[in-house]
Amino acid sequence: MFPEFRSCRLWDAKFDPPGRTKLAHAGSERYRTETVLMASQFFSPLRLALVGMSGAGKTFWAKRLAEHGHASFSCDDGIEQRLRSRLLAGGHAGINGVATWMGWPDTATYLEREAEYLAQEIAVLDEVLAQLEKDRARELVLDTTGSVIYTGTNLLWRLRRLVTVVYLATSAQEQQLLIDRYLTNPKPVLWRGAFQPRAGESARETVARCYPILIAARRRSYQALAHCSVPVADLRNASLDADGFLARIRAALEPSEHK
Repeated sequence: MFPEFRSCRLWDAKFDPPGRTKLAHAGSERYRTETVLMASQFFSPLRLALVGMSGAGKTFWAKRLAEHGHASFSCDDGIEQRLRSRLLAGGHAGINGVATWMGWPDTATYLEREAEYLAQEIAVLDEVLAQLEKDRARELVLDTTGSVIYTGTNLLWRLRRLVTVVYLATSAQEQQLLIDRYLTNPKPVLWRGAFQPRAGESARETVARCYPILIAARRRSYQALAHCSVPVADLRNASLDADGFLARIRAALEPSEHK
């Protein structure tokens, strides 16, 4: 039902990011068991892609890193620019305008606009990755959308090869907060078939019931795509700055060096 990214478990040297890889053999297939990026490679140039559900803090930390001089790019902004003419026609602007344009998953135009949004997201990500491939010294902190996992295996392999993918992982309690935020202040969400209404159920009731299913499906995909995971709870400290955030990522990458 839910298109997910699981292909990172299959190993191919040409897609392997810088670092060391240990392999386990299962029949004729080779599976990645761990990937380690050395600190020097991690910081020079700094190339990160922040992934996770909407509201996990991807944009916050991308902006915090940008304030400290690190180049950053928001996929949300890129998608909005590509949808600009459609948004203006309806009097919409900004991320909330994109959400309004897309509509709730029970509206008649939702599936068409969900597909259009994804097409623009694929175009944006492809353009960003092409720039990174062209300039190997270029630094970038990529603020992805929650739906990046639906952009296709080829793009996700390229993403994983070119940058360190960091999953900002939410706890069960934090996930409930994400659901509440979506109900009160919706952001663009690609449901990809996870919205399954029942007879007599309002759209809000269906969202409240199905959103946890969507989160669970996406969690598996984020974990498969990412080089490391950083719990959102570990980032709640108000005194944590950009350097502290990078230190959390490095710590999440380092333990596998000693396995």
